[in-house]
Amino acid sequence: MLSRLSGHLLPAFARLGVTTDPRAALAPGTLLVANHTSLADPAVVLAALHRLGVEPVVAATAGLWKVPWLGRALAREGHIPVHRGSARAAEALDRAAEALAAGRLVLIYPEGGLPARKDAAEAPPEAFRSGIARLSLRTGAPLVPIGQAGARRLISGGPAKQFAGLATAPLRRPDLHVHVGRPLALTGDAPARTAQAHRAVTAAWREAAARLGEPAATAAVLPLPGPAPAGEGAQPDRAAA
Repeated sequence: MLSRLSGHLLPAFARLGVTTDPRAALAPGTLLVANHTSLADPAVVLAALHRLGVEPVVAATAGLWKVPWLGRALAREGHIPVHRGSARAAEALDRAAEALAAGRLVLIYPEGGLPARKDAAEAPPEAFRSGIARLSLRTGAPLVPIGQAGARRLISGGPAKQFAGLATAPLRRPDLHVHVGRPLALTGDAPARTAQAHRAVTAAWREAAARLGEPAATAAVLPLPGPAPAGEGAQPDRAAA
């Protein structure tokens, strides 16, 4: 329901472009990993995946389950609450592993939160937490990197600016873009897997940001520790149907 709702409502607020790597595949039991820049970007990514025929399980902050209508919908559809900083934090990995074993696609935001900056510009993904590596080691699930750009044009900054951005979006209809990369199998220990995932999502984000003409897309790439998988990097893309 949330995927369909995002797919139907987002066009009223923005213009969404979606591209995929020629080798992109969204097979059952795949781990989807996206960059997180705005309160709006889960809806943006869900709308893009809905266009591609995919309705994933989403791992999201547990506070959303306290919102009466939204919490019931999230629970009913099997989405995964993440209790950050508590003794229940590991439960999210357990539920994600179960969903992957059942053939669901699981969408995770490994940055673990939103950037502190207030501007609407794009910037590369921040450091990833270790959960993505631990889930990869546990399940062996393939990872598909997803880069989204432009969501901060919808919502960014403090509460007043966020409200103003959302209220004026139907008039502005800013351009957004989501790029889906090719699947890759993470290898090595947890730090190496975390670094590989970060590089792949950063490459997907750069492709999305470049489609919007964002200056940050051409900025120098900062290397992370850990070996890069052979052949990893941006590839020529095709527009998604």
